[in-house]
Amino acid sequence: MDEAVIIGLGSSMPGHYASVEALLEAALEALHAAGFTVVQRSRWWRSASWPDPSNPPYLNGVVLVDTAHSPKEALEALHEIEARFGRERREPNAPRSLDLDLIAHGRRVGEGPQTPHPRAHERRFVMGPLAEIAPDWRHPDLGRTAAQLLETASVGLDATPT
Repeated sequence: MDEAVIIGLGSSMPGHYASVEALLEAALEALHAAGFTVVQRSRWWRSASWPDPSNPPYLNGVVLVDTAHSPKEALEALHEIEARFGRERREPNAPRSLDLDLIAHGRRVGEGPQTPHPRAHERRFVMGPLAEIAPDWRHPDLGRTAAQLLETASVGLDATPT
């Protein structure tokens, strides 16, 4: 678990897909094509949009992957996939077709892109799915497990598995 590469997936808009779930399933295939082998995946978790709950709700999930990508290469690949799925970066926390976050890249701290993700531990829609598949994973900075962080998450408190 110390070398786990963890990616968070989320979407609130299906784009050209029949549903947000179908879009996320297609994103999993895109991850594989980009050099990420999914080892384990969570269920999809639904939550209200944050910080504006009047926007469409989100589905989120987490995958553990094997990859030869460095943290920088991994983040670049994730951004390329997002762009292919119509992601536009206009304003923070806006509704989006696909959000791929590099949650952690092994025990690396502060290498290349900010790892671990600076706010993942605060988000129930990340820690819930992660605790589901890797409850004993330890945050490289905080030293707390995913299960412990789920208990103290303060954002997306309505997140529940579908």
